[in-house]
Amino acid sequence: MALNILGVTVMMFFYLLVLAIGIWASVKSKREAKKGQGDKTEMALLGNRGINLVVGIFTMTATWVGGGFIVGTAEAVYNPSMGLIWAVMPISATLCFIIGGLFFAEPMRNNKYVTMMDPFQIKYGKVPTAALSLASLISEIMWVTGTLIGLGVTMSVILDLSYTVSIWISAAVAITYTLLGGLYSVAYTDIIQLVLIFISLWLCVPFSMMSPAVVDITQTAYNYTYQNPWVGSLDGDRAWRWIDNFLLLGLGNLGLQNFHQRTLSATSSSTAKITCFAAAFIVPTLGIPPILLGAVAASTNWNLTSYGPLSPVERGETGLILPIVLQYLTPYYISIIGIGAVAAAVMSSTDSALLSAASIFTSNIYKNILRPQASEREIQWVIQGSVVVVGLAGTSLTFLDNSVLMIWLLRSDLTYTLMLPQLVCVLFFKISNGYGAVLGCVTGMVLRVLCGEPVLGIPPVLMFPGCTLVNGVYVQRWPIRTICMLSAVVAILFFSYLAAQLFDRGLISEKYDFFSVKHSQPQSGVKKEESLKLEGDSMISADFSPEHPVLFIEGCSVMM
Repeated sequence: MALNILGVTVMMFFYLLVLAIGIWASVKSKREAKKGQGDKTEMALLGNRGINLVVGIFTMTATWVGGGFIVGTAEAVYNPSMGLIWAVMPISATLCFIIGGLFFAEPMRNNKYVTMMDPFQIKYGKVPTAALSLASLISEIMWVTGTLIGLGVTMSVILDLSYTVSIWISAAVAITYTLLGGLYSVAYTDIIQLVLIFISLWLCVPFSMMSPAVVDITQTAYNYTYQNPWVGSLDGDRAWRWIDNFLLLGLGNLGLQNFHQRTLSATSSSTAKITCFAAAFIVPTLGIPPILLGAVAASTNWNLTSYGPLSPVERGETGLILPIVLQYLTPYYISIIGIGAVAAAVMSSTDSALLSAASIFTSNIYKNILRPQASEREIQWVIQGSVVVVGLAGTSLTFLDNSVLMIWLLRSDLTYTLMLPQLVCVLFFKISNGYGAVLGCVTGMVLRVLCGEPVLGIPPVLMFPGCTLVNGVYVQRWPIRTICMLSAVVAILFFSYLAAQLFDRGLISEKYDFFSVKHSQPQSGVKKEESLKLEGDSMISADFSPEHPVLFIEGCSVMM
């Protein structure tokens, strides 16, 4: 098959359109910066906290509906071992946004944090925050990888363009406009991208259903015409795994910076909450087209197409099912439109991950740990450099695997079992401290490795009841990720309490209190100075001691 010249031309036009909007948004951000409202760092990372409700809803929704969301959902529906029941990404997003809006948006926005790592910085100090920031950076890089794989496999199938070339061109465009305008460029390009996603995907669905090779999807939902029913099944021994996946993809995303970046950039906490609730209902509707396209693939007699005689399952190409459907079951021009939808989805998520990773590195690692004395200009250079490095790192990892679903699950696993417990404890439990954070992190990671991971070829050491050998691989039947997550929460709180007690009671010398958790308690006979600011410039200082309590008022002392 020769290079699809028309398709490449259409894609170049689309990329130029997105780039033009990104440039316009960058000009807007510079204009706002010249007004002198807010600093340049907040302008680049949070749009000067001026993202209104409409733009906020668009950018929150577009961030989630990425290449991984579209391609991964279609893959899950088509996969004979999964089916619609296991395509939980659209509904799990609703859980994420509702919980995020109810519990996380208001405290994060009211405290005016710059990133989700700020509460760790304030409460735990540099060392725990640096370690957790690195984990968060890895998850954002994996987000970039997952979204770009979704685009690469689609463009390589339909346009007959090199998988590597497709990915690097798309990454270059996303990196460029993110560099130019920061969050403003990301937010405003999300608007046009979301519109393209909605129109393009819904346009592809009826054409694919009308293909002569496709049987009515309602007839194949529960029978074995061409493969397992696309609705899927939830056997009793797999119910806990379904719950585990649902919570993983739902609650796990609350541990991502790109979610909190949207709420922190809102004009107010109420706007942040409404943005979450609106996205909770919009995102699942955008999951319907890829679900239908996956069902169409499961209802297709591939012998009647030029793709046959073997099916994508038999060829081991379930991860390519969305572009295969567009290429072989829709007209030529419709498949090109479908490419535009995937490209729009990919860049809307990729740019968000790039900026999120840059935010964490710049604000929580470079500025607060490595170079506290860095100038504003230096910080701007670091932000831009971080965007480029993260983009290159995420793009470089796309050669590892072509399954979007696998990358999505691994990234969610990291945020669910590691970042979510830490964020919950630092925000809602006053008892948590640096010792608990470190040991809780170790507990969660060790347990997760001991439970094994078939995708990475890690055999389980800790086998829960029902763990069985399937095709030479041990499969855990229990919700191991949720168990690890809850164990991490318990470990954080337990070790935090234990450390506080040991230092407060003097069982461990205060000189070993590296994270400063000892509660200072003034003893009898020890002076305690307090200063209170009064109206004007007057200052009252009180020097209390049991023998000579003295009140100083602007240099005059009065014995009490």
